[in-house]
Amino acid sequence: MTELRPPATTTDAGIAATSDEHSLSAGPDGPLLLQDHYLIQKMAQFNRERTPERVVHAKGGAAHGYFEVTHDVTAFTKADFLSRVGRRTDVFLRFSTVAGELGYPDTVRDPRGFAIKFYTDEGNYDLVGNNTPIFFVKDPSKFQDFIRSQKRRADSHLRDNNMQWDFWTLSPESAHQVTFLMSDRGTPRTWRHMNGYGSHTFMWINAGGEKFWVKYHFKTDQGIETFTDAEAKAMTAEEPDYHLRDLYDAIRTGDNPSWTLKMQVMPYEDAASYRFNPFDLTKVWPHRDYPLFDVGRLVLDRNPANYFAEVEQSAFEPSNLVPGIGASPDKMLLGRLFSYPDTHRYRIGPNYLQLPINQPKSPVHSYNKDGAMRYLPGHGDPVYAPNSADGPRAAPELYGTDPGWGVSGDIVRAAASLHSEDDDFGQPGTMYREVLDDTGRDHLATNIVGHAAQDTTPDMKARVIEYWRSVDPALGAAVAKGLNGG
Repeated sequence: MTELRPPATTTDAGIAATSDEHSLSAGPDGPLLLQDHYLIQKMAQFNRERTPERVVHAKGGAAHGYFEVTHDVTAFTKADFLSRVGRRTDVFLRFSTVAGELGYPDTVRDPRGFAIKFYTDEGNYDLVGNNTPIFFVKDPSKFQDFIRSQKRRADSHLRDNNMQWDFWTLSPESAHQVTFLMSDRGTPRTWRHMNGYGSHTFMWINAGGEKFWVKYHFKTDQGIETFTDAEAKAMTAEEPDYHLRDLYDAIRTGDNPSWTLKMQVMPYEDAASYRFNPFDLTKVWPHRDYPLFDVGRLVLDRNPANYFAEVEQSAFEPSNLVPGIGASPDKMLLGRLFSYPDTHRYRIGPNYLQLPINQPKSPVHSYNKDGAMRYLPGHGDPVYAPNSADGPRAAPELYGTDPGWGVSGDIVRAAASLHSEDDDFGQPGTMYREVLDDTGRDHLATNIVGHAAQDTTPDMKARVIEYWRSVDPALGAAVAKGLNGG
């Protein structure tokens, strides 16, 4: 009997797609290419699926505050807002859940967004992160599919755990993030009691032109506190806006939360020979290889005056990079450089950066013009460049050129070049064995069983067991015992 295969994936124009998982890049480690019309179609269509609510990170809360430099980092970056100890920069930080829509309970098991806007003298610098140092996928071509697997079905409009585990078990790179999610860290007690991470690898450039790869870690000064699964579920009924209320009340009463920014720095040359791909968003850099060091302190001390104007209309985009800070070959980051501003143009409008919450505090001299809701005068004529009428012009002698890295290779759709330890299950296994304590390991297994037992088919349960056996045999055995009725 001939085995039936699923239909071939196509673009919306009916043209066969060559890959569901890999974006088009210049060599396996190189930058993504604008000619990848299939990736752009996927991202652009995904950004326009819903209105006016955010497609992801729909529900959240935010606060104003400041970032103060506490340690000298000028050896690594020429970024002006980090140029001297004691310097303060105004910030706006938005917390959020990922999969839930507006009105969804705050304490459900879900990653939390941790997005920061620094209003620097050189323009806005946006760091779009989470409360996890890793993510579920490493290529932006899979991001849309991942998010849909966590949201609602097209037929019943219900959430479906079988759908989630289907995607996760078919995507082994997800194991590290799912381990984090299914641990008690997946249900933080409050936004104040969780860390924030830039997650991606970024580039820092100093005044001498030296380049470094870096990772951001915002460590909560309040200490890590989490809910158990039972406590989190109870709170969804008692106070669905628990995190939103907690942050607002803490700042209102003067109990201003703070975080210490710590960095990891990798010499530029280390990346090529490191034992795993340092730009892989599903992995962390071990602290024994690249220790953390203090940079500064972030404090939230003022609540929004108007939730819609400031929180709902806030727009963060990782493409907002100031001189001294650049992107890296992280494919997820490179995809987000396009995706975030594109979704803002659709959700809020083409002039979203003129809204007070998004408006930079540095002068703007742009040739962009017109469009819905435009109200700032700009510089007037001429509206084109180059021109002979003393209009704004680029100044590379002042700000330097765009930071980059060398690339080579054929144009391909492929995973990044392999390093010696580029496996998907090694780091989640280490997290289970060495990071979690006995209670944490027990809770992880219990949380997995509780989640995977709901709405999943017998075949899916078997796949879930094998997934966790790959992380650690003992964890797999505990999950098997739970799912098979003891």
